[in-house]
Amino acid sequence: MISTVRKIWPFATAAVDGSPTFSTAMGELVANLHYEIVPMKSIEQAIDDLPTGAHVSVTCSPAKGISATLEYTDRLIGRGHRPIPHLAARMVEGADEAAKLAGWLRERELPEVYVIAGDAPEPAGPYDGALAFLRDFLAADPGVQRVGVAGYPDGHAMIPDDVVTEQLHLKQALLAEHGLGGWISTQMCFDTDRIAWWLDHERAAGIALPVRLGVPGVVDRTRLMKMGTRLGIGTSLRYLGKNRSTVMQMMAPGGFDPTDMVVAFAEEAERLGVEALHSFTFNAVADTRAWQEAIMSGGAPA
Repeated sequence: MISTVRKIWPFATAAVDGSPTFSTAMGELVANLHYEIVPMKSIEQAIDDLPTGAHVSVTCSPAKGISATLEYTDRLIGRGHRPIPHLAARMVEGADEAAKLAGWLRERELPEVYVIAGDAPEPAGPYDGALAFLRDFLAADPGVQRVGVAGYPDGHAMIPDDVVTEQLHLKQALLAEHGLGGWISTQMCFDTDRIAWWLDHERAAGIALPVRLGVPGVVDRTRLMKMGTRLGIGTSLRYLGKNRSTVMQMMAPGGFDPTDMVVAFAEEAERLGVEALHSFTFNAVADTRAWQEAIMSGGAPA
């Protein structure tokens, strides 16, 4: 578990004597980390490696479908975690299924759910994107307190930027109409300047929802590239193709080190409305957890 973390240490900016330094803001941001796990074979080990009472997002993959997301959400509830199921609109067959999903959440009294269009190549029903599904889903009263939606600092491969922006504003308005809170989970992007610009731009345009900043976990570079492409985040990996040398500097021999990305936003988190980190672990939970614990303790892992 510690091997990858040892390889990429030290985390954060070095002090004059060469030892790692940490800010209070960085510790607070890292402490509020949400682990994203993926329904596939490696999820069993990922679940075992989660810290006690973890916030856990369960993705909705085209290969496994919504049923797998719900199954793992139930398992996580049983183990005392705080799961956030992802519902992919393009996998929902219609209003009747949307109502059933709302009922499923209501029965379990889950406080949060995340709604995204999803990566299915063809919609299973009438929902081409998240907004139309969200309307029917909320009308069926899922009983949640907050709903997460996606933000795309690096743009979307299939949708023009102005449409993505319009949809985000409409989702925010819809949540307000239903008296619900929400948040924006940013899709993976390596360009910290681009993320900061996007956040400032959207705030100026009226987006007030808090943000959970999407960052890769401590992930082997091969797994990051392979699974990232498979799981539909190739759009944000465009930055890697254009700025390979920059991203490779973030990659130590053992894998990706998210520290520099966290450092870039820690002091500005409150101003930018960043409430938490959303860690794309690609099921490499053990190393990501070790990184989190090391940052929070203010010292290198033992």
